Amino acid sequence: MHMQTERLFLRELEARDAEAVLDYVRRNRDFLEPWEVRREEAYYTLEAQVELLRQDAARTARGEQFKVWLSPAGEPAKVIGSVTLSNIVRGAFLSCHLGYRLDAQQANRGLMTEALSAVIRHAFDELGLHRIEANIMPRNAASLGVVGKLGFYEEGLALKYLFINGRWEDHLHMVLRNAAME
Repeated sequence: MHMQTERLFLRELEARDAEAVLDYVRRNRDFLEPWEVRREEAYYTLEAQVELLRQDAARTARGEQFKVWLSPAGEPAKVIGSVTLSNIVRGAFLSCHLGYRLDAQQANRGLMTEALSAVIRHAFDELGLHRIEANIMPRNAASLGVVGKLGFYEEGLALKYLFINGRWEDHLHMVLRNAAME
């Protein structure tokens, strides 16, 4: 699976792409640390990234996840971020959780908004989902700005919702509904 936007190439990666992912996570280790789970040193190895890509492929095959990695349109081998729709639930719920991250050197250029626009279209038009839920720490103004531009609205505050970088963090529960299904 792959998609292209004006400035980005979005595609699923395989175990053979692990070196590019490893380069991305190592390059952005300090930048991403405040927003992610605390990582063990083993996470920053090629073996770990191969295994994580295999796990992603298995979740995708089961229909539980949709994940694409971002590359500049002119450099398809370079990884600069990812977008994940996880915990995809079918039946009456038709919902998922949204996660995304971007290379520090690419921040504040509108690239994540561009990538998320394509993934949202895919989620609603191809995956047939009704809701996309993003849980964002209140102090993450950049991330809140991105989802705000895309029409997400706040459904509430989840206290001590996720264990991020060694502590329980409150999160704003942001939602985007597929109006075409209503």
